Amino acid sequence: MNRRNFLTLTGTFTGGALILPDFLHAFGSQKNLIVGDQCVVFVQLGGGNDGLNTFIPFDNPLYYDLRPKIALSKEDVIGKNQGMAFHPALKGFAKMQQNGDLSVIQNVGYPEPNRSHFRSQEIWQTASDSNTYINEGWLGRYLDLQCKDHQPTAGINLDHVDNLALKGVEPNSITVKNPNFFKTKSQKEDQGLLSTNPQLDFVRKIANSVTEGSDEIQKALSKSTTEISYPKTGLGTNLAWIARLIKGNLNSKVYYTCLNGFDTHDNQLTIHKNKLADVDDALFSFYTDLKKAALLQNVTIVIFSEFGRRVKDNGKGTDHGTAAPMFVIGGNNKGKIIGNNPNLSDLDQGDLKYATDFRSVYASLLQNKLDFDYTTIGIKNKALQGLF
Repeated sequence: MNRRNFLTLTGTFTGGALILPDFLHAFGSQKNLIVGDQCVVFVQLGGGNDGLNTFIPFDNPLYYDLRPKIALSKEDVIGKNQGMAFHPALKGFAKMQQNGDLSVIQNVGYPEPNRSHFRSQEIWQTASDSNTYINEGWLGRYLDLQCKDHQPTAGINLDHVDNLALKGVEPNSITVKNPNFFKTKSQKEDQGLLSTNPQLDFVRKIANSVTEGSDEIQKALSKSTTEISYPKTGLGTNLAWIARLIKGNLNSKVYYTCLNGFDTHDNQLTIHKNKLADVDDALFSFYTDLKKAALLQNVTIVIFSEFGRRVKDNGKGTDHGTAAPMFVIGGNNKGKIIGNNPNLSDLDQGDLKYATDFRSVYASLLQNKLDFDYTTIGIKNKALQGLF
């Protein structure tokens, strides 16, 4: 068993208890690991969110011609700006944009798009080309280079499964299902003992790393509270935990969580409205919490999905498409709409043509928020301008 496969098997909490293992010493003793106290929080919308019904080109007659069954009326959309507007369930998003704290990046995708959920998620999580396969995630590669020693809480994934984006050669991130159940050991077993079996030594080291990671998480939680009411949803709960870890000065560079259920082939109007309401309620609570704590300028929140939906509806919903908007909240972003409105008259086999490569957004985050040279992890795209 090699190190990478072992991490794949052991990197997650199961039933509230962590099944990872033993090493990573220096993290707790280090001062702030984030340049300028900056961190990035990713919210991934799994299933392929319908971007056209999230940020809506309400002023374009083709939107209504192509979507006779699912188009949102001009009277219902909110936050109208430059011919675009938000779904009525996104009142918090409209408010954040009005406050100058939310940027929308239009028509984000990549060349030769893949419409498979699994493969497109993999492309976004590894920042690979559509015909290239990479074992480590883009954030895992970043943490491998950024962390001088193994640092188990440099990246935090709030989920019940590991996320490929954070997977590196070294274990610099932890998947946490519920930080309250993150138990620590009173004594570390076999500390300092080495065997003649390097695989066993590695297992012991990883086990120790999780003990230290859990100690750091408990310290952060002990120094923070939840000061506002979050929705009692999975995403709301995860973002409330992330807020407490940030306020407790855990000093993680990256936080990640997901919300699934956006594969709206059927009954889209009802399902999509409910999913967007979940996103809006949770993120506006998170935004409000960070703003009250005077931390919003230090936290950049990125919301994305693996692809958008086809432009023409299927009568009941939409099928897998390509380009879609990304949303960026906080981190002193410029609060702008970046890029042209979706061009519904110039499609690629019925799909939107991408205008901004998602890796340009990643490059901007690494360069502007984490003070990191994105080319060292294989991102060749230029950083997106005008976001920060």
